[in-house]
Amino acid sequence: MSQSAGLLSLVADDIKKVEDKMRSGIPERHQDLQSVVDYLVGAGGKRLRPALTMMAAHLYPVDVDKAHSLAAAVELLHTATLVHDDLIDNALFRRGMPTLNVSWSPAATILTGDFLFARSAQLSTETGDPQIVSMFAQTLMIIVGGELNQLFNDGHKNVPTDEEYRQRIYAKTASLFTTGTKGGGILCGASDLEVQALYDFGYNLGMGFQIIDDILDFRGDEEQVGKPLANDLRQGIATLPVMIFNRQHPNHPTILKAVRRERVTNDEILDIVEKIRASGCVDAALEEAVRYVRQAQAALTHLPAGPYRDAMHAIADYTVTRDF
Repeated sequence: MSQSAGLLSLVADDIKKVEDKMRSGIPERHQDLQSVVDYLVGAGGKRLRPALTMMAAHLYPVDVDKAHSLAAAVELLHTATLVHDDLIDNALFRRGMPTLNVSWSPAATILTGDFLFARSAQLSTETGDPQIVSMFAQTLMIIVGGELNQLFNDGHKNVPTDEEYRQRIYAKTASLFTTGTKGGGILCGASDLEVQALYDFGYNLGMGFQIIDDILDFRGDEEQVGKPLANDLRQGIATLPVMIFNRQHPNHPTILKAVRRERVTNDEILDIVEKIRASGCVDAALEEAVRYVRQAQAALTHLPAGPYRDAMHAIADYTVTRDF
Protein backbone atom coordinates (compact mmCIF):
# COMPACT_ATOMS: atom_id res chain seq x y z
CA MET A 1 0.00 0.00 0.00
CA SER A 2 1.34 3.44 -0.93
CA GLN A 3 1.75 6.12 1.71
CA SER A 4 -1.11 8.18 0.26
CA ALA A 5 -3.43 5.15 0.10
CA GLY A 6 -2.71 4.40 3.75
CA LEU A 7 -3.58 7.93 4.78
CA LEU A 8 -6.88 7.75 2.91
CA SER A 9 -7.90 4.34 4.25
CA LEU A 10 -10.31 5.98 6.70
CA VAL A 11 -12.51 7.07 3.78
CA ALA A 12 -11.67 4.25 1.34
CA ASP A 13 -15.27 3.02 1.20
CA ASP A 14 -16.49 6.58 0.67
CA ILE A 15 -14.07 7.06 -2.24
CA LYS A 16 -15.44 3.96 -4.01
CA LYS A 17 -18.94 5.44 -3.82
CA VAL A 18 -17.63 8.82 -4.94
CA GLU A 19 -16.05 7.20 -8.01
CA ASP A 20 -19.36 5.45 -8.76
CA LYS A 21 -21.06 8.85 -8.74
CA MET A 22 -18.36 10.24 -11.01
CA ARG A 23 -19.11 7.50 -13.54
CA SER A 24 -22.88 7.99 -13.32
CA GLY A 25 -25.23 10.36 -15.10
CA ILE A 26 -24.10 9.70 -18.68
CA PRO A 27 -27.04 9.45 -21.13
CA GLU A 28 -27.37 5.90 -22.47
CA ARG A 29 -27.11 7.10 -26.06
CA HIS A 30 -23.56 8.37 -25.43
CA GLN A 31 -21.70 5.11 -24.95
CA ASP A 32 -18.43 6.57 -26.26
CA LEU A 33 -18.63 9.29 -23.63
CA GLN A 34 -19.34 6.68 -20.95
CA SER A 35 -16.24 4.76 -22.02
CA VAL A 36 -14.11 7.87 -21.81
CA VAL A 37 -15.44 8.85 -18.38
CA ASP A 38 -14.79 5.30 -17.17
CA TYR A 39 -11.24 5.57 -18.53
CA LEU A 40 -10.61 8.94 -16.89
CA VAL A 41 -11.97 7.83 -13.52
CA GLY A 42 -10.11 4.52 -13.78
CA ALA A 43 -6.85 6.36 -14.43
CA GLY A 44 -6.90 7.09 -10.72
CA GLY A 45 -4.97 9.79 -8.93
CA LYS A 46 -4.42 10.31 -5.24
CA ARG A 47 -8.04 11.42 -4.65
CA LEU A 48 -6.90 13.90 -2.02
CA ARG A 49 -9.63 16.41 -2.84
CA PRO A 50 -12.62 14.09 -2.40
CA ALA A 51 -10.93 12.40 0.58
CA LEU A 52 -10.51 15.73 2.37
CA THR A 53 -14.09 16.64 1.48
CA MET A 54 -15.34 13.43 3.09
CA MET A 55 -13.11 13.85 6.16
CA ALA A 56 -14.44 17.36 6.69
CA ALA A 57 -18.01 16.13 6.25
CA HIS A 58 -17.50 13.30 8.75
CA LEU A 59 -16.47 15.66 11.55
CA TYR A 60 -20.14 15.58 12.56
CA PRO A 61 -23.04 13.32 11.56
CA VAL A 62 -23.83 14.06 7.92
CA ASP A 63 -26.09 12.95 5.07
CA VAL A 64 -23.45 10.69 3.52
CA ASP A 65 -25.06 10.53 0.07
CA LYS A 66 -24.99 14.33 -0.19
CA ALA A 67 -21.35 14.32 0.94
CA HIS A 68 -20.54 11.77 -1.76
CA SER A 69 -22.18 14.05 -4.34
CA LEU A 70 -20.10 17.02 -3.17
CA ALA A 71 -16.88 15.00 -3.20
CA ALA A 72 -17.68 13.63 -6.67
CA ALA A 73 -18.42 17.16 -7.92
CA VAL A 74 -15.07 18.39 -6.60
CA GLU A 75 -13.08 15.55 -8.17
CA LEU A 76 -14.97 15.63 -11.46
CA LEU A 77 -14.30 19.37 -11.73
CA HIS A 78 -10.63 18.62 -11.13
CA THR A 79 -10.74 15.93 -13.83
CA ALA A 80 -12.35 18.33 -16.30
CA THR A 81 -9.57 20.87 -15.78
CA LEU A 82 -6.97 18.15 -16.46
CA VAL A 83 -8.67 17.20 -19.74
CA HIS A 84 -8.51 20.79 -20.95
CA ASP A 85 -5.01 21.36 -19.56
CA ASP A 86 -3.65 18.31 -21.38
CA LEU A 87 -5.10 19.57 -24.65
CA ILE A 88 -3.77 23.10 -24.15
CA ASP A 89 -0.31 21.75 -23.23
CA ASN A 90 -0.42 19.08 -25.95
CA ALA A 91 0.45 16.53 -23.24
CA LEU A 92 0.50 12.92 -24.40
CA PHE A 93 0.63 11.19 -21.02
CA ARG A 94 -0.71 11.73 -17.53
CA ARG A 95 0.08 9.36 -14.65
CA GLY A 96 1.79 7.13 -17.21
CA MET A 97 -1.37 6.72 -19.30
CA PRO A 98 -2.21 8.29 -22.68
CA THR A 99 -4.23 11.47 -22.41
CA LEU A 100 -7.61 11.80 -24.09
CA ASN A 101 -6.27 14.08 -26.81
CA VAL A 102 -4.01 11.28 -28.06
CA SER A 103 -6.96 9.37 -29.48
CA TRP A 104 -9.72 11.99 -29.75
CA SER A 105 -9.90 15.12 -31.87
CA PRO A 106 -9.43 18.52 -30.20
CA ALA A 107 -13.14 19.25 -30.62
CA ALA A 108 -14.19 15.97 -29.00
CA THR A 109 -11.69 16.47 -26.17
CA ILE A 110 -12.95 19.99 -25.46
CA LEU A 111 -16.56 18.86 -25.49
CA THR A 112 -15.75 15.99 -23.12
CA GLY A 113 -14.16 18.46 -20.71
CA ASP A 114 -17.23 20.67 -21.07
CA PHE A 115 -19.51 17.75 -20.24
CA LEU A 116 -17.46 16.98 -17.13
CA PHE A 117 -17.73 20.61 -16.02
CA ALA A 118 -21.51 20.46 -16.47
CA ARG A 119 -21.87 17.10 -14.74
CA SER A 120 -19.76 18.27 -11.80
CA ALA A 121 -22.04 21.31 -11.41
CA GLN A 122 -25.09 19.03 -11.54
CA LEU A 123 -23.60 16.85 -8.80
CA SER A 124 -23.10 19.93 -6.61
CA THR A 125 -26.85 20.60 -6.79
CA GLU A 126 -27.51 17.15 -5.28
CA THR A 127 -26.29 18.54 -1.96
CA GLY A 128 -29.49 20.59 -1.85
CA ASP A 129 -27.56 23.50 -0.34
CA PRO A 130 -27.69 26.81 -2.25
CA GLN A 131 -24.56 28.05 -0.44
CA ILE A 132 -22.56 25.07 -1.72
CA VAL A 133 -23.91 25.44 -5.26
CA SER A 134 -23.00 29.14 -5.27
CA MET A 135 -19.54 28.39 -3.88
CA PHE A 136 -19.03 25.69 -6.51
CA ALA A 137 -19.95 28.05 -9.34
CA GLN A 138 -17.59 30.69 -7.93
CA THR A 139 -14.77 28.13 -7.79
CA LEU A 140 -15.33 27.19 -11.42
CA MET A 141 -15.06 30.85 -12.42
CA ILE A 142 -11.88 31.26 -10.34
CA ILE A 143 -10.23 28.24 -11.96
CA VAL A 144 -11.11 29.23 -15.53
CA GLY A 145 -10.27 32.87 -14.82
CA GLY A 146 -6.86 31.85 -13.53
CA GLU A 147 -6.15 29.90 -16.71
CA LEU A 148 -7.22 32.87 -18.84
CA ASN A 149 -4.97 35.19 -16.84
CA GLN A 150 -2.06 32.85 -17.41
CA LEU A 151 -2.83 32.65 -21.11
CA PHE A 152 -3.39 36.35 -21.78
CA ASN A 153 -2.26 38.53 -18.88
CA ASP A 154 1.18 37.00 -18.65
CA GLY A 155 1.79 39.09 -21.74
CA HIS A 156 4.06 41.41 -19.77
CA LYS A 157 6.57 38.54 -20.15
CA ASN A 158 8.26 39.14 -16.84
CA VAL A 159 8.85 36.91 -13.85
CA PRO A 160 5.67 37.23 -11.74
CA THR A 161 5.50 39.09 -8.46
CA ASP A 162 4.82 37.19 -5.25
CA GLU A 163 1.19 38.35 -5.30
CA GLU A 164 0.71 37.27 -8.93
CA TYR A 165 2.14 33.87 -8.07
CA ARG A 166 -0.14 33.47 -5.04
CA GLN A 167 -3.17 34.38 -7.15
CA ARG A 168 -2.16 31.85 -9.80
CA ILE A 169 -1.70 28.89 -7.45
CA TYR A 170 -4.85 29.78 -5.53
CA ALA A 171 -6.85 29.67 -8.75
CA LYS A 172 -5.07 26.55 -10.01
CA THR A 173 -5.17 24.43 -6.85
CA ALA A 174 -6.13 25.97 -3.51
CA SER A 175 -9.57 27.17 -4.62
CA LEU A 176 -10.75 23.60 -5.21
CA PHE A 177 -9.25 22.37 -1.93
CA THR A 178 -11.22 25.05 -0.08
CA THR A 179 -14.43 24.15 -1.90
CA GLY A 180 -14.13 20.57 -0.70
CA THR A 181 -13.18 21.23 2.90
CA LYS A 182 -15.47 24.21 3.47
CA GLY A 183 -18.31 22.49 1.64
CA GLY A 184 -17.89 19.40 3.81
CA GLY A 185 -18.15 21.57 6.90
CA ILE A 186 -21.30 23.27 5.65
CA LEU A 187 -22.92 19.89 4.93
CA CYS A 188 -22.22 18.51 8.39
CA GLY A 189 -23.59 21.61 10.12
CA ALA A 190 -20.29 22.90 11.49
CA SER A 191 -20.29 26.27 13.23
CA ASP A 192 -19.20 29.43 11.40
CA LEU A 193 -15.85 29.29 13.23
CA GLU A 194 -15.31 25.69 12.18
CA VAL A 195 -16.35 26.35 8.58
CA GLN A 196 -13.79 29.19 8.48
CA ALA A 197 -11.17 26.85 9.96
CA LEU A 198 -11.94 24.29 7.24
CA TYR A 199 -11.58 27.02 4.61
CA ASP A 200 -8.25 28.06 6.13
CA PHE A 201 -7.09 24.45 6.21
CA GLY A 202 -8.01 23.89 2.55
CA TYR A 203 -6.49 27.19 1.44
CA ASN A 204 -3.15 26.70 3.14
CA LEU A 205 -2.91 23.02 2.25
CA GLY A 206 -3.73 23.77 -1.38
CA MET A 207 -1.12 26.53 -1.56
CA GLY A 208 1.53 24.28 -0.04
CA PHE A 209 0.49 21.39 -2.29
CA GLN A 210 0.97 23.48 -5.45
CA ILE A 211 4.33 24.84 -4.32
CA ILE A 212 5.48 21.23 -3.83
CA ASP A 213 4.26 20.46 -7.36
CA ASP A 214 6.35 23.38 -8.59
CA ILE A 215 9.36 22.08 -6.64
CA LEU A 216 8.95 18.59 -8.10
CA ASP A 217 9.20 20.23 -11.51
CA PHE A 218 12.87 20.83 -10.59
CA ARG A 219 13.66 18.18 -8.03
CA GLY A 220 11.42 15.23 -8.85
CA ASP A 221 12.04 12.17 -10.95
CA GLU A 222 10.73 12.59 -14.51
CA GLU A 223 9.07 9.17 -14.47
CA GLN A 224 7.28 9.90 -11.19
CA VAL A 225 6.25 13.42 -12.14
CA GLY A 226 5.22 12.28 -15.61
CA LYS A 227 6.65 15.23 -17.51
CA PRO A 228 10.07 16.67 -18.42
CA LEU A 229 12.09 18.55 -15.80
CA ALA A 230 11.30 22.27 -15.65
CA ASN A 231 8.23 21.66 -17.79
CA ASP A 232 6.59 24.87 -16.57
CA LEU A 233 9.62 26.98 -17.45
CA ARG A 234 9.73 25.35 -20.87
CA GLN A 235 6.20 26.69 -21.35
CA GLY A 236 7.14 30.17 -20.16
CA ILE A 237 5.76 29.83 -16.62
CA ALA A 238 8.04 30.98 -13.80
CA THR A 239 7.26 29.19 -10.53
CA LEU A 240 8.53 29.86 -7.01
CA PRO A 241 12.03 28.28 -7.36
CA VAL A 242 12.59 30.38 -10.50
CA MET A 243 11.26 33.50 -8.81
CA ILE A 244 13.60 33.08 -5.83
CA PHE A 245 16.56 32.45 -8.15
CA ASN A 246 15.62 35.53 -10.16
CA ARG A 247 15.85 37.69 -7.04
CA GLN A 248 19.43 36.54 -6.58
CA HIS A 249 20.33 36.69 -10.28
CA PRO A 250 18.12 39.31 -11.95
CA ASN A 251 17.60 39.12 -15.70
CA HIS A 252 19.24 35.74 -16.22
CA PRO A 253 19.12 35.31 -20.02
CA THR A 254 17.59 31.83 -20.02
CA ILE A 255 14.80 32.82 -17.64
CA LEU A 256 14.08 35.98 -19.60
CA LYS A 257 13.90 34.07 -22.88
CA ALA A 258 11.66 31.44 -21.33
CA VAL A 259 9.09 33.84 -19.82
CA ARG A 260 9.06 35.82 -23.06
CA ARG A 261 8.22 32.58 -24.89
CA GLU A 262 11.35 32.81 -26.99
CA ARG A 263 13.16 29.69 -28.13
CA VAL A 264 15.15 28.03 -25.33
CA THR A 265 17.24 24.94 -26.03
CA ASN A 266 17.11 21.82 -23.91
CA ASP A 267 20.73 22.37 -22.90
CA GLU A 268 19.88 25.86 -21.66
CA ILE A 269 16.97 24.49 -19.64
CA LEU A 270 19.08 21.74 -18.07
CA ASP A 271 21.79 24.28 -17.25
CA ILE A 272 19.39 26.62 -15.47
CA VAL A 273 17.84 23.67 -13.62
CA GLU A 274 21.26 22.75 -12.23
CA LYS A 275 21.94 26.36 -11.28
CA ILE A 276 18.60 26.65 -9.47
CA ARG A 277 19.19 23.36 -7.67
CA ALA A 278 22.68 24.40 -6.58
CA SER A 279 21.57 27.86 -5.43
CA GLY A 280 19.42 26.69 -2.52
CA CYS A 281 16.31 28.20 -4.14
CA VAL A 282 14.48 24.88 -4.22
CA ASP A 283 15.04 24.49 -0.49
CA ALA A 284 13.82 28.05 0.06
CA ALA A 285 10.65 27.25 -1.88
CA LEU A 286 10.21 24.12 0.24
CA GLU A 287 10.38 26.26 3.38
CA GLU A 288 7.52 28.36 1.99
CA ALA A 289 5.47 25.22 1.31
CA VAL A 290 6.11 23.97 4.85
CA ARG A 291 4.99 27.33 6.25
CA TYR A 292 1.64 27.00 4.45
CA VAL A 293 1.21 23.41 5.60
CA ARG A 294 1.90 24.31 9.23
CA GLN A 295 -0.75 27.04 8.96
CA ALA A 296 -3.15 24.44 7.61
CA GLN A 297 -2.43 22.19 10.58
CA ALA A 298 -2.88 25.09 12.99
CA ALA A 299 -6.37 25.66 11.59
CA LEU A 300 -7.29 22.09 12.55
CA THR A 301 -7.05 22.97 16.26
CA HIS A 302 -10.44 24.68 15.91
CA LEU A 303 -12.09 21.42 14.78
CA PRO A 304 -13.38 18.44 16.79
CA ALA A 305 -10.65 16.01 17.81
CA GLY A 306 -10.87 12.51 16.44
CA PRO A 307 -9.70 10.20 13.66
CA TYR A 308 -10.80 12.45 10.80
CA ARG A 309 -8.95 15.48 12.14
CA ASP A 310 -5.90 13.29 12.78
CA ALA A 311 -6.03 12.00 9.21
CA MET A 312 -6.23 15.55 7.83
CA HIS A 313 -3.19 16.50 9.92
CA ALA A 314 -1.27 13.50 8.56
CA ILE A 315 -2.24 14.31 4.97
CA ALA A 316 -0.80 17.78 5.47
CA ASP A 317 2.51 16.24 6.56
CA TYR A 318 2.43 13.95 3.52
CA THR A 319 1.95 16.93 1.24
CA VAL A 320 5.47 18.24 1.90
CA THR A 321 7.21 14.85 1.72
CA ARG A 322 5.50 13.23 -1.27
CA ASP A 323 7.68 11.87 -4.05
CA PHE A 324 10.93 13.27 -2.65
